[in-house]
Amino acid sequence: MPKGPEKDGKNKALHTKLLNRKKTKLQEEKAARALRLKAIVTKMNQQKDNKNSSAVE
Repeated sequence: MPKGPEKDGKNKALHTKLLNRKKTKLQEEKAARALRLKAIVTKMNQQKDNKNSSAVE
């Protein structure tokens, strides 16, 4: 039985490279978003503590 056409390994390698780049970008964006949220939560907690401490006095 004859074999089919040879597979295009170069195209597959480029596709994989692009997909890996996309995955990495999404992971970095997710990490950056988490850091921003963490900073916002910390800031809000500090403001909350400042309000509570000034209200007690």
